This record gives sequence, C-alpha cells and structure tokens, in this order.
Amino acid sequence: MSERITTPFGFESTALEVVEGVDLSGRRAVVTGGASGIGVETVRALAAAGAEVTIAARNVEAGQQVAAELSAATGNKSIFVAPLELTSQDSVKEFVRSWDGPLHLLINNAGVMATPLTRTPEGWELQFATNHFGHFTLTTGLFDALRAEGARVVNVSSGGHLISPVVFDDIHFERREYDRWAAYGQSKTANVLFGVEAGRRWASDGITMNALMPGVILTALQRHVTPEELAERRRQRGDTVPVRLKTPEQGAATTLVLAVSPLVEGRSGLYFEDCEEALPHTPGMTGGLAAYATDPEAAAQLWKVSEETLKVQA
Repeated sequence: MSERITTPFGFESTALEVVEGVDLSGRRAVVTGGASGIGVETVRALAAAGAEVTIAARNVEAGQQVAAELSAATGNKSIFVAPLELTSQDSVKEFVRSWDGPLHLLINNAGVMATPLTRTPEGWELQFATNHFGHFTLTTGLFDALRAEGARVVNVSSGGHLISPVVFDDIHFERREYDRWAAYGQSKTANVLFGVEAGRRWASDGITMNALMPGVILTALQRHVTPEELAERRRQRGDTVPVRLKTPEQGAATTLVLAVSPLVEGRSGLYFEDCEEALPHTPGMTGGLAAYATDPEAAAQLWKVSEETLKVQA
C-alpha cells in the first residue's frame, strides 16, 4: 500500500495558486466543458502556466467568448475552441479525428447532474452516456496522442459517487425505477473506476488517469436541483456538518493538483478531494472514497461493458 498523498494545498487553495511557478510551455491540454463553471478556471490556470489549451464545448460561441477573455487575462494566445457534444458519439469521434499531434493533459471536466429521465437516441440513460460513455470514447480515441508524450488524464468525479456503485445489471434503468441521484452517483463512480482500469492497462504506455471531487460549487451543473432538495438529501443522509461552498477558482484547484503536481507522477486510480488523496469513506463521514469505486473487478467489468456498448476497441 502506497503512502497517502498530501500536498501543500487544501480546501481554500485556488487553481492559480496550484500552478504558481509551474511552467507548462510546450504542453497541450484539452478541457471538456471548459466554457463554464470550474472548467473556465481550469482553462485559466493551464493557460496562465503557459499551456496550449483547447476548450471542448457544446456551445462553441460561448467557448470562443471565454477563450478571448482568458487570452486577454493571461496573455496566452494559444487558447482554442472545438465543438464537442458528449452525448453524441459522432461528435466525440469527430473531435478525435480532428485532433492532430500529441496531447499532454486531458481534463474530463464536463458533466450533467440529477437530470430528469432522458435517453440518448441509442436508449442510454443521459447521465451515464454523458459523464462516462462520452469521456470513455474521447479518452480511448485519443490514446495515440496521449501515449506519444506520457500524458495525464484527470476525471472530474464527485462525492456523489457515494450514492451508488455502477449497477451493471441495469445501468440504464430499463427495469428499475429511475432515480436521478442514483443515476448521477453511478456515473461518478464510473469516473473513478475508469482510472483504476486505465492504470492497469496503460501503465507501460506512460499514461496516468486519476479522479477527484472538486467540492460543492454553485454552477450551472445544479440547474436541475433546488437548494431545498439538496438540503433534504443531506437531512436524509444524516449529514450534520454544515456545507462549505467553494468558489469556482477553489473548485478547480484539485483538478490542477492532479494535472501538474509531481507528487502524483506515475500514479493512476487515485481519488482526490481538497487537493489531497481522499481517505476511505466510513459510515457517518462526509466525503471520502467508497471501496466499490476502486474495486478492480468492477473497473475491469466497466471497461468491458463500455467497449461492448460503444463498439470501440479501447
């Protein structure tokens, strides 16, 4: 068992503080969902450190506005925008086809949360299709670009993974009653499991993949959820510790730790919160990592199911 990783950063650290003194000149990064929420702050920090950054966004116009603002703020003119709709496998594959050259950092940041029951044209449940399948096709499709330089992949997961493991016998709620929080939870568990199996498969290729909980940040991600509902969910869980909100700048900090810190060099399958490796979750604990989210058998099964469902060879 490796020693738990801690860093000089914590709950209140910002993404810009994490990259202070870091030189990413010559490094290329992709940030999905980089046009809103913590994605904007992730792009800002990477650009401030000198990286070439591509914002992969559903709304290209919004992405271009963000790119212009961040170029002006950071002095980095190498911020680009490319269309990416994670719910559309065709869109994801087109992004992959259009990518040229090496890729050093892939930040799988985009996601949806607690949506009403919605299915993709393939019949897949929307949250799993967006949060996992879209990023699975993107990441595996970019394998050669990532392998070329020994890259880091960072998956923005959530403490919501504690709600549910991946329910393999009915991922898409075809036989069980739809629960939007359970659907969200299993998609976030998948983000962690993805890194566990990628670490096993890709270690010799020099690619690492880790996941994180950014914290509770009020962004467009919560557009399907009322504050009252969140409070009720906490009451049902017996949470007594007051929720501490983070700013988007603080919310992006843990992403940047996994993206640039030498402390995680060569490591995969980790899950960080508040800029350090999370402790195992125990009953009554707020946060932490569920054991099922790092189960190697579940990770291998998820990879197999993803390959078979998406008809890709990863």
